[in-house]
Amino acid sequence: MNTLADLLGVELPIIQAPMAGVQDTALALAVAAAGGLGSLPAAMLDPAGLEDALTTLSRHTDLPININFFCHTPIAVQPDIPEAWQNRLAPYYSEYGVTVAQTKGSRAPFGQELAEVIVRHAPRVVSFHFGLPEQDLLDRILATGAKVLSSATSVAEALWLEQRGVSAIIAQGYEAGGHRGMFLSNDLSSQLGTFALLPQVVAAVRIPVIAAGGIADAAGVAAACRLGASGVQVGTSFLRTPEATTSEIHRRALADLSAPTAVTNVFSGRPARGIVNRAIRELGPISDLAPPFPTAGNALQPLRRAAEAQGNGDFSPLWSGQNRSGCSAEPAADIVARLAEGLQM
Repeated sequence: MNTLADLLGVELPIIQAPMAGVQDTALALAVAAAGGLGSLPAAMLDPAGLEDALTTLSRHTDLPININFFCHTPIAVQPDIPEAWQNRLAPYYSEYGVTVAQTKGSRAPFGQELAEVIVRHAPRVVSFHFGLPEQDLLDRILATGAKVLSSATSVAEALWLEQRGVSAIIAQGYEAGGHRGMFLSNDLSSQLGTFALLPQVVAAVRIPVIAAGGIADAAGVAAACRLGASGVQVGTSFLRTPEATTSEIHRRALADLSAPTAVTNVFSGRPARGIVNRAIRELGPISDLAPPFPTAGNALQPLRRAAEAQGNGDFSPLWSGQNRSGCSAEPAADIVARLAEGLQM
């Protein structure tokens, strides 16, 4: 386990998963102070926002923080939400007395402007989801000395990442909450659970492998280590911590351990796991009408705001992994300490 910790410059090979929309710098700083690798989701930040966030981090710590970006292929965003999707949502607009939104997607992939900010600040760890950026951009990040991580949901993706020079691979099992990192295939039937995927990736590559998905306690950490993981990445367990910015509606949903989760595309246009609510039940889980990532959620925004104003999350993306047993309102440092016990098992 020391190999990954040394590589990342941290005390513990425990990574807090970057979770856009439910955290800012506070959670990353708390996990770093506890000995793990805190992460900052930058997928929704523009260059100015990234500059501010990195300045805040450097002002509060000299410990490594993982800065995470999306690498999806950009699409030509249409000025209007597709008519078929609007028609599918029309009864809900009528029910809530709202009109369709015409805003564009807010998640741009990692590009030159964001790279400029990263090169200037030179964080020690940078990670990517949905593959990797173009080679020239990746080379610029590697030239800073940053350790680069990226998610793989199959052995083929892991080998692809290793060939392009990443420092370590995050093996994301099907249990994981939030967006699937899949990028070589759109076939959900190809997705494996963490403890089926992990040993296959470990056997296929020569670089450290980080287990992600379904790990919520010390026993899960120990199991991942026994299967060859050099460390773990955990997200769901941190969602109810005081350092997270998770909404009260989302926190209440997370506290109900009986509520099922499903992989859905209705909130963004890409498969992502969240707690089943009205939108997932009635529109999906997977809808052929949902526009491509990241535009599908634009049309849901008025419905989300209206429903949340009534105190419910019927149209909110309630991201969660399948295993919420470790998701508590404890401080992030306590969760890190509990997970770290598994490193000694």
